[in-house]
Amino acid sequence: QLQLVESGGGLVQPGGSLRLSCAASGFTLNYYAIGWFRQAPGKEREGVSCIATTRDSGYADSVEGRFTISRDNAKNTVYLQMNSLKPEDTGVYYCAAVRAVGSSCLKRVYDIWGQGTRVTVSA
Repeated sequence: QLQLVESGGGLVQPGGSLRLSCAASGFTLNYYAIGWFRQAPGKEREGVSCIATTRDSGYADSVEGRFTISRDNAKNTVYLQMNSLKPEDTGVYYCAAVRAVGSSCLKRVYDIWGQGTRVTVSA
């Protein structure tokens, strides 16, 4: 059974930091591109960041310079370090995977999804 499990969400004040984790089980992430997505209340899901098997990465304009994605293949885990958090970063964050070896993680159809972890940025 292929599974992704997110963790690390919570309540944080504006300007604070969180690190989200996405742990895979049932498969190895070495051959998969990983994306982080989020869905704010009343809004559509949007892409936040992604990382390819080559560790090339991409970010949404809204998080560029504040978020950093990384992967630890030995731990079968991908991380999203989120700094300088803003109230508009509030939402449920999902990680997703697609088998795709190479340098591009953008415009992929991700087909393995986690259940999400909630991030709330509020004073």
